[in-house]
Amino acid sequence: MISSANLDMDALRTLVAAQDLGGLNRAAGRVGRSQSAVSQQLKKLQDQVGEPLFRKEGRGLALTEAGAAMVSYARRILALNDEAVMAARGSGVEGVVRFGMAGDFAETWLPAVLGRFRRAHPEARIEALVDRNRALLERLDRGELDLALVLGVTTRPDAERLATLPMRWIGPADLAAITAPLALAVYHEPCFFRRAAIEVLDRAGLAWRVAFTTSSLASLWAGVSAGLGVTLRLEPGLPDSLAVVAPQLGLPPAQTVEVSLVWTSGARSAAARRLAEILSETARSELAMAQAA
Repeated sequence: MISSANLDMDALRTLVAAQDLGGLNRAAGRVGRSQSAVSQQLKKLQDQVGEPLFRKEGRGLALTEAGAAMVSYARRILALNDEAVMAARGSGVEGVVRFGMAGDFAETWLPAVLGRFRRAHPEARIEALVDRNRALLERLDRGELDLALVLGVTTRPDAERLATLPMRWIGPADLAAITAPLALAVYHEPCFFRRAAIEVLDRAGLAWRVAFTTSSLASLWAGVSAGLGVTLRLEPGLPDSLAVVAPQLGLPPAQTVEVSLVWTSGARSAAARRLAEILSETARSELAMAQAA
């Protein structure tokens, strides 16, 4: 009879970090250990499993079939572990948290985070709002939101910067539809993505025209997918039908944008603090993966 091994939770977390960030060096920085300590962790995990988790590929390492399976299980184990810890620490957390988010994150990892919070703190209630940056900040200042995850906020003292991401030129699969002058698909003003796109094109001396305007991220993606224009946006959450097109179209690189968590002044309820902690931890992890990619 084969005895079951108790997998090391820290080693599982390191394994997932190495896979997400693309190497042991980056994983070591994420988990706060030296590279040699990380290597020892993964060797111990491999010994527990009894199968090689990595194989040599060029100058680096790639997951074996057993390694890929272990990463998949590790994600589920860690998610359940973290949810259990949240539930134990947050017993008695109650009240309403009014949370706003930019649409760029609403269709990716944020809904899962909010679901985890709800399961861990059933006595607390989240009222979530997806809107544009300016509308979110205005609601914060009026006291209609407790906290919000926003883009491009650099001057507010109540903003906690989580990551800096590059803007990317996004276009359709069929670039033959994009003709000169460059057709742009953009939000209505005010929009800093729109302004950034126009500024970078003007600096490069490239002709452009606004061909499609909307106030919805879903309709923006639909317009770009239909070949109505290219847009400047963040890569995380990009639909499969679209791609980064700067090299093919010879477009100049754009600036970066900061992702921040912003609080309403005085909004420090236990429920709001817990959600802010979870959002900060998860956002840093998810956005670090995006930066690495």
